[in-house]
Amino acid sequence: MKPARHWTSALALAWIAAAGPAWAAEDAAPSAPAWSGAITGYYYAMRDQPDFGVGIASLDRGALHLEARYNYEARDSGSAFIGWKFAGGDTVSFEVTPIIGGLFGAARGVVPGLEASVGWRSFDFYIEAEYVRDLEDSSASYYYAWSELGWKPVEWLRVGIAGQRTRLVDNSRDFQRGLFGQIIVGKATLGVYAFNPDSGSRYVIVSFGAEF
Repeated sequence: MKPARHWTSALALAWIAAAGPAWAAEDAAPSAPAWSGAITGYYYAMRDQPDFGVGIASLDRGALHLEARYNYEARDSGSAFIGWKFAGGDTVSFEVTPIIGGLFGAARGVVPGLEASVGWRSFDFYIEAEYVRDLEDSSASYYYAWSELGWKPVEWLRVGIAGQRTRLVDNSRDFQRGLFGQIIVGKATLGVYAFNPDSGSRYVIVSFGAEF
């Protein structure tokens, strides 16, 4: 009986030794990145022209970035983009996402661009910049940008200054500038932007966004 127990124990140990690396390899295998996304709506409350809305939706999986917009580059027009995200940093974190897309609807064009952010402690800077190449009228091509410099004094509040260069707003200022405040509750954000508060061309943007 003793030899039988000896060989049984030896076979069990050999099986465990052979299966161990396979288990470890299975546990170490990286899982596929999950999809995440966000949707944001902006309501432009204008003082001297009709109000209008802007919508943005995005999907991310790993470094892949997909985005769709409406009324963003031009009225009654939609756009769709694909991009690749590069991120890093510890004390100072950053994300840079080159994008390329198309504009369709009332306006048609090719739109290369860049989305980037930098964060340090409770401060952050964000910019969206793109060049709209109009396919129907090259003289109508233009450069667009939206930027924010924000500060979070507490986790649920973000305040700062904003600026944008856009053709959606028709006034004498080439660059629109203003202040903003955002309230953050979980994955939802409510924001209010006051642009050109020192002039007769002032307007307010109310935004609501959610991540999923």
